Amino acid sequence: MAAVDSFSFLLREIERSCSYYIETLAIIGALYTAKTCLTVVSDIYTLIRLHFIPRLISRADLVKLYGSWAIVTGCTSGIGKSYAKELASRGVNIILISWNKETLEAFAKEIEDSYKVETAVIVADFSRGREICPAIKKALMDKEAGILVNSVGVFYDHPDYFTNLTEDKIWDLININIGAANMMVHMVLPGMLRRKKGAIVNVSSLSCCHPTPLMAAYSASKAYLDHFSRALHYEYAPKGIFVQSLTPSFISTNLTKFSSTLTKKSFFVPSADEYAHHAVTTLGLSKRTTGYWPHSILFLFAQYLPEWLWAWGACRMGCFL
Repeated sequence: MAAVDSFSFLLREIERSCSYYIETLAIIGALYTAKTCLTVVSDIYTLIRLHFIPRLISRADLVKLYGSWAIVTGCTSGIGKSYAKELASRGVNIILISWNKETLEAFAKEIEDSYKVETAVIVADFSRGREICPAIKKALMDKEAGILVNSVGVFYDHPDYFTNLTEDKIWDLININIGAANMMVHMVLPGMLRRKKGAIVNVSSLSCCHPTPLMAAYSASKAYLDHFSRALHYEYAPKGIFVQSLTPSFISTNLTKFSSTLTKKSFFVPSADEYAHHAVTTLGLSKRTTGYWPHSILFLFAQYLPEWLWAWGACRMGCFL
């Protein structure tokens, strides 16, 4: 009988202990659910504030906010070209930097004829690294650049294993995707600080969210740009400088020509012009954004995906593209 009583007492103690732990877990679960709900609501609010409200009100006067000149690198194709046209449509004079002189001059004339703004061209091949800096710095001496858009970049010819990349491609990824942005910011930022206003836009990528197999060096370079931009914003926002990390997903440009699927425009794969039209409206509003609201939906999913699942998806997608 004593044994039975002892066993009953043990069961009651176990039940009491379990009840305590269950209540604790329930509280933790409720707090986690509440936090997740608040995060989702906050993300939805941010989506509306960034991508829909600005389109219902008058466009911001970028010249008044930042200055009369904007520098755009990688401006002869893709996002850079479309972003330059969008800035010009808002009355901003454009300094175009790229490696092909003939293409630069033709695009500069197109902008002047279409938008009645001034342009200047600087021929520079960022794949050559720091040796081009003195010439760029000299060309910018008499220009008060209020906006800098670091759009120049290179991608893989197609998703591939790192060892299959050539040494030239690896150095291009370093010099162009990382080095160019650092050099341009270092040249332009002091002038912005003297005027106590300016905006810097660094074009990163959605691939900065997680390590991305078959695009290892590319995604790493874009993660660098993302962290670089966010750190700069904390450093210089108190001094009147706005720094934005732009993290788009795939856009129908020359960079995606390796895939017949990604070269076709769709809901999640816009043209460069459509993307830039949306992205410019977020300037001054968010230090980190995809610039395009369907991409923001993808970004939300990407943030919550486990790294292993992202990596698995990247490998599968790379095999099919």
